[in-house]
Amino acid sequence: MKTAALRPREAATLIVLDRSRKALRVLMGKRNARLAFMGGKFVFPGGRIEPSDRQMPVAGALSQRADDALRAKLPRAPHHLGRSLALAAIRETYEETGLLIGTRDYGPPETAPEGAWQAFLEEGVMPDLEGLHLVARAITPPKRPRRFDTRFFAVDRKSVTAERPGLVGPDSELTELAWVSLDDARKLELPRITRIVLDDLEGAAQAGFPPYRPIPFYFERHGKSLREDI
Repeated sequence: MKTAALRPREAATLIVLDRSRKALRVLMGKRNARLAFMGGKFVFPGGRIEPSDRQMPVAGALSQRADDALRAKLPRAPHHLGRSLALAAIRETYEETGLLIGTRDYGPPETAPEGAWQAFLEEGVMPDLEGLHLVARAITPPKRPRRFDTRFFAVDRKSVTAERPGLVGPDSELTELAWVSLDDARKLELPRITRIVLDDLEGAAQAGFPPYRPIPFYFERHGKSLREDI
C-alpha cells in the first residue's frame, strides 16, 4: 500500500551574520546527538511556526519583495504568512541560542504571548523584521519522517539586542554554538540543504543582498531534485 507523503510544515531559519572581520562569519549550532532529526549535525537555528508568532508585536516590516517571495507558489497563502515566518525565525533563534533579535528604539512591547516571547517583553526588545533578508526556500523531500517548508533568512549580528545565557548545553537542543567562516562551516557535518544554502548566502552577501534578486527554491518532484527562482 502506497503511503501518502506528509504535508510539509511551515518553518523558518535565521542565519546570523558577523561582518566585523575580513571573512564573513555565521552562527551555527550543533544539534544534540540524542535528537532523532539531524542529531549531531551543525545547523542554523530555526523551527516551525507556532500560533504565538501571529500575535507578537513587531517594530519593522519585511520588504514587499520579501513578503511576496515568501508567499510565492502558495495560492492560498494567508496575508500574514511572511510576518509569521520571520517571527518564527526570531523566536526559534532565541529559544535555541538565547539571542534576542530586535530593537529597543521604540520602547518595550506593550504585550507578548505566553512562552518564549515573554523574554522579549522582559528585556524590552521589540522584534524588528526590517533587517531580515530572505536567502532561500527549501522543502524536505517526500517520504521523510518529518517534512518542513523552510525559509532561510539572514540578519546582521548588530541586530542582536540582548542575550540570555544558559540555553545551550548538553541537555539542550543545541549543545554548542560556533561563529565560523563560510569555508570553515563547509567543513562541519552539515545537512545537505544547509551546505547548498551556504553557497546562496555567500553570493547574496557579496552582492549586498539586492532586494530584487531571485530567491532559490529547492524541492523534489518525481524523485528528482529541482531548483526554481522565485
